Amino acid sequence: MENRYSTCKRRVEKRMVLRYFLDTYAFIEIIKGNPNYDKYVECECYTTILNLYELYYQLLKSYGQEAADSYYSKYLSLKLEIKEEYIPKSALFRLNHKQQNVSYVDALGYTIALENGLIFLTGDKEFKNLPNVVFEK
Repeated sequence: MENRYSTCKRRVEKRMVLRYFLDTYAFIEIIKGNPNYDKYVECECYTTILNLYELYYQLLKSYGQEAADSYYSKYLSLKLEIKEEYIPKSALFRLNHKQQNVSYVDALGYTIALENGLIFLTGDKEFKNLPNVVFEK
């Protein structure tokens, strides 16, 4: 029989689950089997349709349509809505970081991560020293 302590402990552990926003770089590394990304495979993860578009293109180019279709279908359920209010915020972020040459898709993804309390997971050097980022190569 379960006691109150173990029930409470499970609730606390459940609330402490880290939630990530995966950029295209992170998806590619997971698919390639990079061991640095193994710990994120079972995490609660999200992305946007634009990141899935980038991923599809990269997979199509490198591995063919069958692989691209397969991974697109697999990750489609992770997509978040791109709300109108994210556009001005991500444009401002991109402008403020123009020296780092942040892409439109990455600026939007980072903004969405911040707005949704998600940790931005990437290996893109442009994000290495920014807050709310886990940088993995």
